Amino acid sequence: MSLSFTRHLVIALGLGLAMPCVAQQLPVPSTPEERPDIDLYALMSGTCEAVKVDGREFPCKTVAFFHSEKGRAHFTVALDDPNDESHIISFSGINGSRSVQNIYVLPIDRMLLNSKHRPKVDGIPVPAAQSSTGVCRQVGNFAMLKVTSVTCTAKDDAGRAYELKFVSDGTPITLRRVRQTMTNAEHDPYQ
Repeated sequence: MSLSFTRHLVIALGLGLAMPCVAQQLPVPSTPEERPDIDLYALMSGTCEAVKVDGREFPCKTVAFFHSEKGRAHFTVALDDPNDESHIISFSGINGSRSVQNIYVLPIDRMLLNSKHRPKVDGIPVPAAQSSTGVCRQVGNFAMLKVTSVTCTAKDDAGRAYELKFVSDGTPITLRRVRQTMTNAEHDPYQ
């Protein structure tokens, strides 16, 4: 065995033995609503004609759609804010519906606001939820991998207004279905 390999093995074993001594249990979300349950996400390519947060305009980096197993959905916008790389807003609601073939309507009941000033879990800022009213309209069809536009407007309980006008560049969306599974100690997927 080489000296380098032996040294790496000793370090790995030392860390393996030391980690249980300093390990902490992560806090478990207190309600089922707080547990992650995303079952679908869609990444859209295009431009934001308007993104406004409390009267302030921002360019956007990306727009995505997230849907949860419990029916909550989010249109999420990463803002191109030179003062805050973590500035993200999400128009969030439940009971979205498609009354016309290519139009999805999501009533908004909260805004999720993220910034570099938010508390972090595993290095990622946790968004603040602001009770809000509003609506998002998506023109397009996820099954066909085509979204033409997304428009959202909302106002939170403090009177702050939020707006999104997104137009696709025609590129098919990236759509992913996510299945949540529980790990089982008796079943090791790597064996």
